[in-house]
Amino acid sequence: MKRILRLMLTAAGPYAPQFTTTLRISVAAAFVQAAAYAAFIPLLAALAHDPVRTGRAWLWIGVLAALVTVEGILRVREAAFTYDHWHLVTQATRLRLGRTLRSMPQQELARRAAGDLTSVVGANATMAATAISALSTLFVQLVTVPAVLGVVVVALNWRLGLVLVVATLAALPFVRQVQKRSNAGFRQVNEADAAASDRIVEYVQGLPVLKATGQAGADSPRLMPVLTHQHGAQAAANRSAAMPVACAQLVVQLAVVALAAVGAGLVLDARLSVATLVAVVVTAARFAEPLSLAATMTKLFELSEAALSRVGDVLQVRPLPVAPGSTEPRNFDIRFESVDFTYAGQSETTLEGVDFAVPERSLTALVGPSGSGKTTITKLMARFADPQSGVIRLGGLDVSTLDPDDLLRHISIVFQDVYLFDDTIRANIALARPDATEAEIEAAARAANVHDFVDRLPKRYDTRVGEIGSALSGGERQRISIARAILKDAPVVLLDEPTAALDTESEVVVQQAIDKLVAGKTVVVIAHRLSTVVGADQILVVDGGRITQRGTHTELLADAGGRYARMWSAQLAARDWHLPLHHKQ
Repeated sequence: MKRILRLMLTAAGPYAPQFTTTLRISVAAAFVQAAAYAAFIPLLAALAHDPVRTGRAWLWIGVLAALVTVEGILRVREAAFTYDHWHLVTQATRLRLGRTLRSMPQQELARRAAGDLTSVVGANATMAATAISALSTLFVQLVTVPAVLGVVVVALNWRLGLVLVVATLAALPFVRQVQKRSNAGFRQVNEADAAASDRIVEYVQGLPVLKATGQAGADSPRLMPVLTHQHGAQAAANRSAAMPVACAQLVVQLAVVALAAVGAGLVLDARLSVATLVAVVVTAARFAEPLSLAATMTKLFELSEAALSRVGDVLQVRPLPVAPGSTEPRNFDIRFESVDFTYAGQSETTLEGVDFAVPERSLTALVGPSGSGKTTITKLMARFADPQSGVIRLGGLDVSTLDPDDLLRHISIVFQDVYLFDDTIRANIALARPDATEAEIEAAARAANVHDFVDRLPKRYDTRVGEIGSALSGGERQRISIARAILKDAPVVLLDEPTAALDTESEVVVQQAIDKLVAGKTVVVIAHRLSTVVGADQILVVDGGRITQRGTHTELLADAGGRYARMWSAQLAARDWHLPLHHKQ
């Protein structure tokens, strides 16, 4: 319970003080409830006395009424948190998760599957809020009421109390088994749910490809294995705890029978009155009911614990540290100084001893084979991660002294794979500057060669682009992303081969848009087509995580045996490739 309580306090966030107060109220209400049940013992004793002790009976009826009234008031205050704060806790938890995801290092974010994070922010956050608002108070009641009633029975007759103590000790191993099996089972269910969610997202997005390859439908090999695994995990979690729950409930019920038997023996020996025995048996039933229910509810508590753990796991991810002394860069040159970098979970170094400078208002191209480290270099420039050793500077400042959000205000990034949100063209362009005027948005669109095709659409800038921009062509999506970058007007521009996947006509239009974007900026471009960067101020050849060559296009071609010259020759040869005119059978 300490572990779950700690997770609850973490998930409660800003509402932790109200949650703590509610738990105290719940404990008080449980004590009052137990006291009300205990009041039946002297009440029945007064009524069973010969003659009836009327005065004592009315006294205990009054006490019982007072206790019930106090419990009702406390329960109303307890319920206020459940009904007034449940949705607030849910909202606050999701907002905190959103802030954590926003500040999470990109390397850590990329490690987590989209479906997994969807489950955490969706179902797990809801379950965590439910656990905080409702299950926590239920747990307090299920534990506190039997404990108090057990003490009352022990005080009344130690022999009867001993029966309850022994029964409780006998039931605990079964309850622990339920906890252990349910905890492991529901963790597996959560992982299976996350995997299924992620694969469903992939299935929907990749449906055209799956149809084309005959892999769509009920027996899709991309979807069915994870759904089968999910079903198996759910069934296993339900089955695993069934026997311990039944055993725990059986022990509790047998305890009531044993209590009645022992009590009957004491009555026959004239060491206990019949009225007291009846009162004790009624009290024991109230003792047994919460314990029996607790054995069943343990599965739900462990399900909550699994959800709380997943929410807590995300909330505990720390953002990239910001060293003291943060200031604004005065210029926008970039420098790498002996940078080494290895991705988390990998033993092979991605970058080793990378050292170069990008002068302000210049164009630097990164070229080299796939997997050589080019994209990693640009990610480190944007501080999506920090190197294990070495320093990266912007305007002379170590980027580790800059908050990632502040750093990214100075950088525009145009990716090869454009992501547009299912919103209007206007909203997607204005993403970089939500306060931009209509005139500024249109000016950026004109500069990026967006305005002409938008002007032909029925709703113009209010046209929705579809999920991930599916209603537009690749070239149109890329031009919108460039318009977004133009509107941002950042002094540093990073381009990850923005024309690689475009046809020749689209490439020309997009290249014209890029020319307007990079004018007067510090530009770093990843290039696969060397013909697009022959005019770069410097070209860095990246191979095996190192800078193996640097210079202008002419200087690098002069080294006939160098990597760049070989790449240039290979691309020239590829231009002459063509399909055979006649296909021989």
